[in-house]
Amino acid sequence: MRRPVIGITIGYSTQNHEFFTLRDDYVRAVEKAGGLPLVLVPGRAEDAGDLLSKLDGLLMTGGADVDPTLYGQEPHETVTRVIPERDAFEIGLCREALRRDQPLLAICRGHQVLNVATGGTLIQDIPSQVSGARDHDPDRERWETAHEVRILPRTRLREILGTETIDVNSFHHQAVRELGHGLVVSAASTADQVIEGIEAPGRRLALGVQWHPEAFWDRPEDFQSLFEALVKASH
Repeated sequence: MRRPVIGITIGYSTQNHEFFTLRDDYVRAVEKAGGLPLVLVPGRAEDAGDLLSKLDGLLMTGGADVDPTLYGQEPHETVTRVIPERDAFEIGLCREALRRDQPLLAICRGHQVLNVATGGTLIQDIPSQVSGARDHDPDRERWETAHEVRILPRTRLREILGTETIDVNSFHHQAVRELGHGLVVSAASTADQVIEGIEAPGRRLALGVQWHPEAFWDRPEDFQSLFEALVKASH
C-alpha cells in the first residue's frame, strides 16, 4: 500500500536566520505511524496550493511566536521574535488545507497558527495575562509531563486519545484566546482552563494540540494515535 505523504513545516534556527531547523521527533512520529515525511521550507504563501497537491496530509510544527498584528493586536513585551515569512507561508498552507479538506494536525505554534488562520486570537503571554495560571513553560525534558488536560466529550480528540484526562508536556507562553471560525475547543488545562486543543468538526481531520506529542514517539507514554489518525485520514 502506498504510504501517504505528510508535509512537515520547518522553522528557522534561533541562532542563525540563514539556517532552517526541525526536531527529528516530528519525522520519526510520522514514519512510525506509517506516513512518508516530506519537509516543507517556508516559501511563498501563493504556492500553498501547488505544494498541497503533492501531499496527502499536513503536520504543522512548533516554533516562534505568531506575529500579533496578524490578529489585530500590538505585540506584548514578551513577544521577542516573529518571522513574517513563516507566518504568511503557514497561514496560507493552513487555509488552503482547510479549503480542500486535506487532513491537518497542528502542534504548539501550529495549533496557534490554525486558530489565527481562521480568524481567532491568542493570549500573548500566559503568566501576565491569565490570572492564576500554572506554569506552562517549565524547565523540563521534552518528554516529561507538566500538567493534566481534560479532553472534552464528543470531540475527535477524545475519540483518538480515548480518555477523559491525560498528562501532557508543556513548552509555551501563549495560547488560544478567541476561537477561529468553524473551530471548537477539544481540550483544556484542568488547573487553569487554558485551551489545549482545538478542532474543526466535520472535517477529515483538522486538529490542533498545544502540547508536543511528537516528543513521546519512542517513550512509554503514547500519543502516537494522533499521528496514526493523521496518516489514516490521509489515505
